[in-house]
Amino acid sequence: MPSLLHPLLPLSSTPKPPANSPAYDGPFAVHSTRPKSLLTVTAIYKTKSETRINNKVEDDYHATLKALNSKGRFPRKSLGQHYMLNSEVNDQLVAAADVQEGDLVVEIGPGTGSLTNVLVNSGAAVLAIEKDPYMAALVTERFSSLDHVKVLQEDFTKCHIRSHLSTVLQSGMNSSGVKSKYAKVVSNLPFNISTEVIKQLLPMGDIFSEVVLLLQEEAAVRMVDSSLRSSEYRPINIFINFYSDPEYKFKVPRTNFFPQPKVDAAVVSFRLKQPVDYPPVSSAKSFFSMVNCAFNGKRKMLRKTLQHICPSLEIEEALVSAGLPSTSRPEELALNDFVRLHNSIVKP
Repeated sequence: MPSLLHPLLPLSSTPKPPANSPAYDGPFAVHSTRPKSLLTVTAIYKTKSETRINNKVEDDYHATLKALNSKGRFPRKSLGQHYMLNSEVNDQLVAAADVQEGDLVVEIGPGTGSLTNVLVNSGAAVLAIEKDPYMAALVTERFSSLDHVKVLQEDFTKCHIRSHLSTVLQSGMNSSGVKSKYAKVVSNLPFNISTEVIKQLLPMGDIFSEVVLLLQEEAAVRMVDSSLRSSEYRPINIFINFYSDPEYKFKVPRTNFFPQPKVDAAVVSFRLKQPVDYPPVSSAKSFFSMVNCAFNGKRKMLRKTLQHICPSLEIEEALVSAGLPSTSRPEELALNDFVRLHNSIVKP
């Protein structure tokens, strides 16, 4: 486990000013004083004839409050809204995805547009999907001068992302220099939808090359570490490794968010496998059904939890032929072991 925890490069922290400071008048006051240590991010604005750099934006604590105040908004706990205050984290998030000029990037939950701004600066075309109508309006206004930023006001977990990407590529955004065959996902994701989003995205290796997400740190470590015989070893580990190669990138302290969450965050990269590279199973649906059933009785032997699929004796024989004990439990099987077991006991 310790090998996973690579430290984040030095960050310029931007905590909320103390309540007794002259510059602090309440949780949503906006002040002219700005921390000098913050990285200045440059927004790109495109005219009809050229793209020129003509405005500097600091997505810090004060800029975030100003943006929220402009829409009369408080961060909504029900939407898992925690806004990034440190542009250096956004820079490293984009670098982790190796975003290049001409890439098409899907961003989930752009919030005030701080990460969107860095993606634009990297030369990417951005499809931002935001559930909160007020934040969707704010990001739309912020990047209204750009023809390679499109904002959709929609719940990502319910949207038809394939259809949206097809529409984007057929629209004017395609003339903005989109070069890559595959899109990427880069997002500071609301913690409360992370697992759902991961399950939705990872099987899409035919349209996405990489998914880079900022997640709750505990969840990030759990998803990347697939150690056998661990209490944290679950079906989601099998799912993630079936469809991708995950990598823990760096930790992000909770002090970089507003409002400050109770836990730290971390960035994880999922390099998606192409469908031809998936483990050889006759049916992914039946495979994951078997895996889920196996873990329903995690401490029980597989010959018991899977006997609804075939007789216990056949399960024992399949385990032995795969080089495993006939008394194996689910937390003792790696992805390839489950693949062999499935192909032995599940009939096409």
